[in-house]
Formats: sequence, structure tokens, C-alpha cells
Amino acid sequence: MSQPKAMNLRFPDPDQRAAIEAAARQEGVSLQEYILSAAYARATAVETHFLDAFRASMARSGEVFAEAAGADGERRTEDLAARRDLEEQQERGHAA
Repeated sequence: MSQPKAMNLRFPDPDQRAAIEAAARQEGVSLQEYILSAAYARATAVETHFLDAFRASMARSGEVFAEAAGADGERRTEDLAARRDLEEQQERGHAA
């Protein structure tokens, strides 16, 4: 098995590298650890944003399905009432 390679930490902008190095020193971690931590934090923030949006979408979908089910339930109740009325009329017609 090959040895893991070190991260390539080249920065085309020296001011950017200096700012990141200063931030890493302030946090008391290596440059590599600081960059990995920042990348992980960004990835989890994106994941959290996606999951929040997904949950909101699921809630909206659930509300729409609940409304549709309620409307279907009302329609079914009306259909059953109409069927009973029709059957009652037919029974009265046979009795006469």
C-alpha cells in the first residue's frame, strides 16, 4: 500500500496564504488542519442547508397531500350520501 500524500498547499496569492496562515496560528492549528476544518465546516453547512430545504419541501408536500386527502374524504362522504339517497328512492319505487 502506498503512503498517503501530503496536501498540496500552494496559494497563487501570497496575501491569501498569509491571511490563512494567520488565522491558523490564531486557532492554534496547522495550516493543513485549518484548511481541512474549514472545508469540513463548509461541507456540513451545505449539507445542513440542503436537509433544511428538503424538510421544508417534505412539509409542503405533506400539507398538499393532506388537503387532497381531506377533499377526497369529503367527496367520498358526499358520494355515499348520494348513493344512500338513490337506494332509498329505488326502495320506495319498488314498494309502490
